[in-house]
Amino acid sequence: MYLLKVKGSDKVPDYIQIRDDSFALIAYFKITNPKSSLTRCNLLHKMDDILKIAGSCEYGQIQKLEL
Repeated sequence: MYLLKVKGSDKVPDYIQIRDDSFALIAYFKITNPKSSLTRCNLLHKMDDILKIAGSCEYGQIQKLEL
């Protein structure tokens, strides 16, 4: 899986995308509200790890997730 941090604008918040190995979108959520999206894709148990990686990731760069 891969993580991509997307920079928002003044009115649009920052988002996180999680994609599978073929880059199909698995989850797309606001950094401030990840719980519902991660629940839908069965990654809620990894929420702390995902948010930690997202916090250190730069905007627009793809980060490989080793979960």
